[in-house]
Amino acid sequence: MIEIWHYLLISLGINILMFIPAYIWKTDVFTDLSYALSFIILIIGALLLNSFSAVKLVVAIMVVIWGLRLGIFLFIRIRKIKSDKRFDGIRESFPKFLRFWVLQGLAVWVILVSALLFMISPASEVFWLGAVIWLLGLLTESIADLQKYRFSQISHNKGRFIRSGLWKYSRHPNYFGEITCWVGMYLLVFLSLGQSEKVLALASPLFIMILLIFVTGLPPLEKSADGKWGKDKDYIEYKRKTSVLIPWLPKN
Repeated sequence: MIEIWHYLLISLGINILMFIPAYIWKTDVFTDLSYALSFIILIIGALLLNSFSAVKLVVAIMVVIWGLRLGIFLFIRIRKIKSDKRFDGIRESFPKFLRFWVLQGLAVWVILVSALLFMISPASEVFWLGAVIWLLGLLTESIADLQKYRFSQISHNKGRFIRSGLWKYSRHPNYFGEITCWVGMYLLVFLSLGQSEKVLALASPLFIMILLIFVTGLPPLEKSADGKWGKDKDYIEYKRKTSVLIPWLPKN
């Protein structure tokens, strides 16, 4: 039987394998694709290698839908921007670039751990409100990403910040949706997990919250936005009125 730790090794293996062509060709195309693909491969593998139930199939489909949406969106984005500034000065360094891929493989496993634990569990009891929360999160990040992409495609918006649609109510609605997805997944599978598994599975929503709120999400984007528009009166007013993460009515 494949244990939960084995999926970590599989995730690391997928990302190290994808690192090889990315490093050889010095390209960023594989980076985000491998991230989304790792989720899809792991959840399909977990579905096929463990006891089957209709509910487990539903959870697997949810993860696949999430992964496909993310993968397609990121692929379209990288085709447009050609390269990711995050890797400037890193993709040329074997140890630095490899470290990123190893950390990405670890991150995939941690984020997906609640769903994986459910897949290897003999129980199939779920809390359906979690699925509703997951769906709301998926819709939020999907709509937010689409709105920002369409905004960026309009020529006269070049160099401007978006403050319409969901972005009127949050400066980072896509990140709020992402966090909501994995909170919903945790709640969905909670009832089928043992006590120790509940604690381990909690790493999934906690990790994505910490990552997006304190590490790779809000801090660099807020800093970048302040650098671009920090002296813009409209941006200063937008920032004052608009919630940084949780969508809410603008302040007066």
